[in-house]
Amino acid sequence: MAEIASRLTELGIELPPVATPAGAYVPALRSGNLVYTSGQLPLVAGKLRRAGKVGASVSLEEAHDDARQAALNALAAIDDLVGLDQVTRIVKVVGFVASDPAFTKQPLVINGASELLGEVFGDAGKHARSAVGVAVLPLDTPVEVEVIVEVSE
Repeated sequence: MAEIASRLTELGIELPPVATPAGAYVPALRSGNLVYTSGQLPLVAGKLRRAGKVGASVSLEEAHDDARQAALNALAAIDDLVGLDQVTRIVKVVGFVASDPAFTKQPLVINGASELLGEVFGDAGKHARSAVGVAVLPLDTPVEVEVIVEVSE
């Protein structure tokens, strides 16, 4: 992970420990040249940063930061499975935003994840994406992020 580790250090980013699954699944799984992460929450030291709905008790800015943390947790799961230097491209990000019914800026929330991936991987961090508003997420988290990456053979 020399190249990406250097980039993370340069950005002042430290990978967190891989989050312990809350059910019968694994944090990340490789199939061929793709690695899929399970939905990652904005956990820090095993605890949810905040709970609530975006546009009600959680601000757009807080949710943006939560999406960034969730993406960082996804990178930790990928690193644990294959090592981040094996990543050749970020393929897709799927972001779920627990939203107040009047909140319609889900793409701005999930930009927190997309921007982090761009900072770390440069052009290889450009990806397809979905940003979906939902009524509720596990643990009442405001944000959940999944990442799909292509890796070298």
